[in-house]
Amino acid sequence: MPASGYSATIHPSTASIPEAVWNGLAPGTEGHPDNPFLDHRFFRALEESGCAIGETGWQAQHILLADADEKPIGLMPLFLKSHSMGEYVFDHGWANALERAGGHYYPKLQGSVPFTPATAPKLLVPSGSLEAQAALLQTAQQLAGRHDASSVHLTFVPEAEAELAGSLDWLRRMDTQFHWHNQNYASFEDFLDNLSSRKRKTIRRERRDALADGIKIRWLSGRDITEAHWDAFFDFYEDTGARKWGRPYLNRAFFSLLGQYMAQSVVLMLAYDGDTPIAGAINFRGKDRLYGRNWGAIRDVPFLHFEVCYYQAIDYAIAHKLDVVEAGAQGEHKLARGYAPVTTHSVHWIAHPGLRHAVADYLENERPAVEREQALLENFTPFRKGERQER
Repeated sequence: MPASGYSATIHPSTASIPEAVWNGLAPGTEGHPDNPFLDHRFFRALEESGCAIGETGWQAQHILLADADEKPIGLMPLFLKSHSMGEYVFDHGWANALERAGGHYYPKLQGSVPFTPATAPKLLVPSGSLEAQAALLQTAQQLAGRHDASSVHLTFVPEAEAELAGSLDWLRRMDTQFHWHNQNYASFEDFLDNLSSRKRKTIRRERRDALADGIKIRWLSGRDITEAHWDAFFDFYEDTGARKWGRPYLNRAFFSLLGQYMAQSVVLMLAYDGDTPIAGAINFRGKDRLYGRNWGAIRDVPFLHFEVCYYQAIDYAIAHKLDVVEAGAQGEHKLARGYAPVTTHSVHWIAHPGLRHAVADYLENERPAVEREQALLENFTPFRKGERQER
């Protein structure tokens, strides 16, 4: 299927690719990916728990690329999907347009980490060969034809991958997230010193009010996380999911597997009233950053969400000398807490000429709108005039 000199195999499960092969192709050292969401064990936990499998609309179609000597040299995590849920880059309008025109949008191919809006490479080629990366993209297009899929989407990709795909006539899309950047702060107070006086006072008040009733926050990782902690956190997660979307994507089994396979990459932050956990957030630690993911609470405490999800993450990043906190999808309220707008990227290959033309026209107008919005949002960051976070 791919370009001359390469061969590709399509894997219908993560488990069919050895962990050493998968992790050896992901950016990292000694088989340990720098990004926890690229870890073979993360995908395997999603698969073994039944969260991301064919029955839930996430059928693995991972592409493993080999050279002429049959040595694995590249990987694309890929899924055949029957819906657009759990992706965080919304294409429901595109699907509706094609369906109204008499076509079919599903199945489609999705190159992503399920349920995870965090940027991570999708063209895993350790050598950096652009030819091999292009071969992965070409293979995905050919696989779409084999499955009669309408399109291929790679979401939350690094800008370099977006540029490569764009040079091969894939459509590029931009969006916005909010990240906190560590400027070698010695403490949270050191960070606050860079903010305007009014913003400093607001954050100090929010932190004080969140913990006013004696609520304590604990950071848990590795062996410190027990099944009782997962039980508590899952209750929080289900409560938030039920109120926002009606059905959470992740099940209880996933968190147990996560604790079994890669608890050292997890930072669970739990809020306690005495000995009783009442709220919590799950974070994942990478080489140089902390990724905030899910949050929940069984009691409504003013500002506790900001404390557990944003301020504690900043505290942790400063204490562990991490460069960035990625606070997940959406949320302009993060601006006032010191999180600044950054650009995220996705790329899209669409088979239907009419839909491709319409989407290309839409994206051509969307991109400058995103850029204008980000320029406007910069005016609402809490930093003192003249202070600006590096990105």
